[in-house]
Amino acid sequence: MDEKSDMGLEHVRREYSLDRMDDGQLPSDPMVLFEAWMEQARQSENPDPTAMTLSTVEEDGNPSSRIVLLKKMEQGRLVFFTNYRSRKAREIQKSSRVAAHFYWPELERQVKIAGMAEPLEDAESDHYFQSRPFESQVAAWASPQSTEVPHREHLEKEFRLYQEKFKGLKEIPRPPFWGGFAITPSRIEFWQGGKFRLHDRIEYSLKEERWIRVRLAP
Repeated sequence: MDEKSDMGLEHVRREYSLDRMDDGQLPSDPMVLFEAWMEQARQSENPDPTAMTLSTVEEDGNPSSRIVLLKKMEQGRLVFFTNYRSRKAREIQKSSRVAAHFYWPELERQVKIAGMAEPLEDAESDHYFQSRPFESQVAAWASPQSTEVPHREHLEKEFRLYQEKFKGLKEIPRPPFWGGFAITPSRIEFWQGGKFRLHDRIEYSLKEERWIRVRLAP
């Protein structure tokens, strides 16, 4: 058997120097800072500024992560949408504790969020579903997310069937198994890359409905 070559990664590194976080300029509400950072990420060269790693807990206690897209920020909550029969949704229904992570390398920033996720009201999910492109609406009906399928052609056939079924309709109904979740944060950590690995780490924790801010060592 051929020996596999080692992949040495110990020398892969870069320096950080774009910005810093001064304690005197930090808001009392972390969502104010998060919204400002998100807007700066949207204006950066990042092609997916709203992409977040969503981590849930599997039934056996193992962590489970994947990328989803943040679609709304309202009343201090982060909203995303998915199939309610998907693996992530089933795991949230078992344990509503979740974590989310944003990484914006162009800005040398990342944000870690821990909190609780709960389904949105049907009216909110209906409203967002109607804003989606026709093809995305059809795909929501056609894909039995996270379940085994025989081959890609099966998915494409289902897509064409629903495409034909909904062709010409003014409004496609939202699938009852598809909708949104809202994450209510209880802890948010902001990370700003710094020179000589002296990164800024600012953590906000919700204590008795009040945000407590501390600085963490990098």
